[in-house]
Amino acid sequence: GVFMPKASKKRREAKQAKKTEEAREEEELDQVEEEPERKPKPQLFYGSRRIVKDITHASGLISEAPSIPKGFEEKQNWKRLIVILEQAPLQLTQTKRRTFELINCDDHQSVIKRLGKKYEDFRPDITHQCLLTLMDSPLNKAGKLQVFIRTNDRVLIEISPHMRIPRTYKRFAELFTHVLYKLKAKALGSQNILMKVIKNDFEKILPIGVRKIGTSSQAPLVDLQEYVDNLQEMDTNKPIVFVVGAVSTGNPGMEFEGLDDCVCISKYSLSAG
Repeated sequence: GVFMPKASKKRREAKQAKKTEEAREEEELDQVEEEPERKPKPQLFYGSRRIVKDITHASGLISEAPSIPKGFEEKQNWKRLIVILEQAPLQLTQTKRRTFELINCDDHQSVIKRLGKKYEDFRPDITHQCLLTLMDSPLNKAGKLQVFIRTNDRVLIEISPHMRIPRTYKRFAELFTHVLYKLKAKALGSQNILMKVIKNDFEKILPIGVRKIGTSSQAPLVDLQEYVDNLQEMDTNKPIVFVVGAVSTGNPGMEFEGLDDCVCISKYSLSAG
């Protein structure tokens, strides 16, 4: 056999024992610092092929929102505020990778130049801000709000009151890219349609005889609370339509067809026109 001095053998054993002790201490430290295992939250998927995950919300449906009337007569008598986001700049472009993206003034300047348009004509972030405000409102959660979007290409999109808008613009853009391409978006594991493209015919969509009010910075300034109170005194049971331009420039809210009135609700400039 190989001769090994006693001193050398002891040093090797001491070194090995030290390594074993350090490894044991590290293992104990890891066990202390390690967080308890958390179950992954359910995720919301929009569509089937192009999957867009929204991990900011567990279900994607606002459970406290009441059911929506489906019959013609029920919709006619459903007392609510109807908001139409008019001329929303939601337009797709195909990339070099043969995927589709929502055109915006930051990432698609060469595309906008080719179209002969101005950068300020492509601000989909304004639509995102409007939807966050509307869909998160107590009015919507009480079942008293209905929202439509009509794009600058005259594509009409109906938003379900149960829809929870993605918190970030990136996920919002992915979602609307999917809706404009596939024409609808469903919640995973159910048949609930959260958004869908419908026929651009407001005469068949809006209740008969509903009062349509446009908004514009060029219209007469009113106190919104007093104005709405006066409308309710005129007819307390009918829904009301407000048309808001989802743009940074122009007055699409004033140019909407068949308006009964047009008002300005603030003396200050607002994000949506």
